[in-house]
Amino acid sequence: RLCYCTSTWSSCGRLFKLWDFVFLIQMAVACRLLQQRQAVRRILIVDWDVHHGNGTQQIFYDDRSVLYLSIHRHDEGNFFPGTGAPGECGAGSGLGYNVNIAWSGGLQPPLGDAEYLAAFRTVVMPIARDYAPEIILVSAGFDAASGHPAPLGGYNVTPACFAYMTQQLMQIADGKVILSLEGGYDLTAICDSAEECVRALLEDDVTPIVQPELHRTPCQNAIKTLQKTIAIQLPHWPVLKKLAHTVSCSAVEATLCEENETVSAMASLSMTRHRIQSSEPSEEP
Repeated sequence: RLCYCTSTWSSCGRLFKLWDFVFLIQMAVACRLLQQRQAVRRILIVDWDVHHGNGTQQIFYDDRSVLYLSIHRHDEGNFFPGTGAPGECGAGSGLGYNVNIAWSGGLQPPLGDAEYLAAFRTVVMPIARDYAPEIILVSAGFDAASGHPAPLGGYNVTPACFAYMTQQLMQIADGKVILSLEGGYDLTAICDSAEECVRALLEDDVTPIVQPELHRTPCQNAIKTLQKTIAIQLPHWPVLKKLAHTVSCSAVEATLCEENETVSAMASLSMTRHRIQSSEPSEEP
């Protein structure tokens, strides 16, 4: 499961334009190679770099065999590169296969683990499971991590949260997850975050997310973003309806809510079975 994606030169013209702070979009190259050489039919790209992957989105915008899902700072188009609005959902046969969780509201307050946990719980994982990819490619930029000044990110996502998100994705696609190191401009943040993600890939113990973040509810700006994202993507992904009501919950509250719903469902099923059995005519002696 421990994979490192290197840059591979090919003649795929659109892959080399100046997008995403880079000359070469290595995840797009890897994706095309998987399609051409391995005949992979469903690929999920998760991009958690704080900057929207505009090049990756454009390359696969009309391709339903690649689901591109980005979590990024957007601020109504005022944060670089300005693309990746929630309404950008794909085109043609790829409509619905482009998902943007576009955080807005600036740094009032800076987003952190609680907001990213809510995004994974209510949007990323439900869609990913429903899509059932054969492999997952992660554009693992760590510029949403603490330590980056406002112009480059300004968020407070911890290495523990990046590890958790990696573990979550490993539950899908038989654990076939490839992380490619991308954005990140603070050496300590990059090293700590990358180390935790590698530990997750190796199935070693990782640093747990601190309790205050597990108990903290997402900020109002994040809640609005997630609600807007779900509303836009619901026609394409009806599965989002199931957990939409937990958008404003903390991770702990959401877990308790799911447990209570499971218990209630089991109790209802038991009562239904009892009614059916009671209504059946008894056999004559």
